[in-house]
Amino acid sequence: MPSGAITNYIDVAQLVLYVFWFFFFGLVFWIRREDKREGYPVESLRLRGSTMMEGFPPMPEPKTFKMPHTGKLVVKPGPEPAQYKLNAEPIAPWPSAPLAPTGNPMLAAVGPGSYAQRANEPDLTEAGDPRIVPMQVAKHFSVVERDPDPRGMPVFGCDGEEGAKVRDIWVDRSEPQIRYLELDTKNGKRVLLPIAMCNVRGKKGVVEVSSITGAQFNDAPTLASYEKITMLEEDKVVAYYGGGTMYATPDRAEPFL
Repeated sequence: MPSGAITNYIDVAQLVLYVFWFFFFGLVFWIRREDKREGYPVESLRLRGSTMMEGFPPMPEPKTFKMPHTGKLVVKPGPEPAQYKLNAEPIAPWPSAPLAPTGNPMLAAVGPGSYAQRANEPDLTEAGDPRIVPMQVAKHFSVVERDPDPRGMPVFGCDGEEGAKVRDIWVDRSEPQIRYLELDTKNGKRVLLPIAMCNVRGKKGVVEVSSITGAQFNDAPTLASYEKITMLEEDKVVAYYGGGTMYATPDRAEPFL
């Protein structure tokens, strides 16, 4: 028999090739199962009512993850209940038709205004303290003299109307930078404004926001405590201003052409 042959019909190269084929098939099978931990089984609306479709391969076994804030979290693949009420309806009767918000689109929490149900606990520093806090709590933070201090400045919406005044600055203790501006709105509410969604005009002494109108500051989400912000509250705050990029005015939801 030639060198490397095991029998007259099988040699080492063939065995290595077969092992590779089995390994590659197992790898694809495992990856395909793991990607079914979220979103499966798929809800199909093609038939009458809703039909859950699992497909091949079957969904994996539940897996336990250790979460830093809530301890252990078991991820069980399968149908997940809605995180919150869907304030939207299909614009047409066929399956997968686009959804349009119902009621006040700024409060519908759909589209660019949607958010995830994150833990209703503050993100923490390595020392275990709330990570994002106002400067009245993080007293060692200050605004350098060469930069404009937005506290006390009026805040204007995309329509040029004043909607609030800046009350305080919220900073990130882990990555020293500004995260939010705390505002006093016209109707007496205290709300937050993401610093990335506004422009501080130091020479003019104003804060400009292009995502919402002046009156819409009154409906911005509030916090349970104004000494810290939870991860869920962060998502709600950012989602509200993100929703304004499409729903603040009726024309924003229309096509450009």
